[in-house]
Amino acid sequence: MKLPIANRKAAGQALASALSGYRERDDTIVLALPRGGVPVAVEIARELAARLDLMIVRKLGAPGQEELAMGAIASGGGRVMNEDVVKVLAIAPQTVEQVACKEMKELQRREQVYRGDRPWPDLAGQCVILVDDGLATGATMRAAVGAVRSRQPARIVVAVPVAPPETVARLEDEADEVICLEQPEPFRAIGLWYADFTQVSDDEVRQQLAAAWNEPADA
Repeated sequence: MKLPIANRKAAGQALASALSGYRERDDTIVLALPRGGVPVAVEIARELAARLDLMIVRKLGAPGQEELAMGAIASGGGRVMNEDVVKVLAIAPQTVEQVACKEMKELQRREQVYRGDRPWPDLAGQCVILVDDGLATGATMRAAVGAVRSRQPARIVVAVPVAPPETVARLEDEADEVICLEQPEPFRAIGLWYADFTQVSDDEVRQQLAAAWNEPADA
C-alpha cells in the first residue's frame, strides 16, 4: 500500500484485498474499533460479504500525557496494561483506577449511542476480524483481543493499515493472525501516514452502522 494512505475508505479497500481468503464465509464477523476503525471496517465487511459489529475500546491515558497509553479497557471487561509505562512514570494503582473509571463511563456511553438495544453477537466458534485505522502502542487492540478471546472464538485476526513493527510483533503473540499493510519507522503517530485523517464523529459512526445493519440512523 502506498503511503500516505488517502483516507480510511481506501485503507479498508486495501485491507479487504489482503483478507480475500475470508470472503463469503459463514463464520466470519468483522468487529470495528470505533470511532476511526468503523469506516475501515465497513469497507472490509462489504467486500467480504461479512457481518459487521463493534468492539468498543478506550485507551487509559497516562496522567499529564493522555496520548501515551498506560493501558486500555474493552467491552465485556477486557483490560491490558503497559506495565513499562506504569513503572517508568511511577503511576499509582489508585490513579490507574481513577482513569479506568472515567474511561469506563465513556465506553458505556458509546455502547448506548452506537448499539442502543442491539444484542451482542455470539462470537463462539467464529472467525473474528478486529479492525482499526492504525495502531501505535497497540494497547487498545490488545484489550480488544483479550475481550474477544474470552468469548471462545475459533480465530482472531487483527487487520490494520499501518502500525510500528514492534507493535505488530507483540500482537502476533496474542492474535492468531495479524495483517498490517505498512510498518514504517520511525512511526510517531497514526495520522502522519494518512493524507486525510479527519476525526470521525459519533453521528458518522451511527450512520455507517445503521446503513450496514439496514436500520434507520435515528432508531
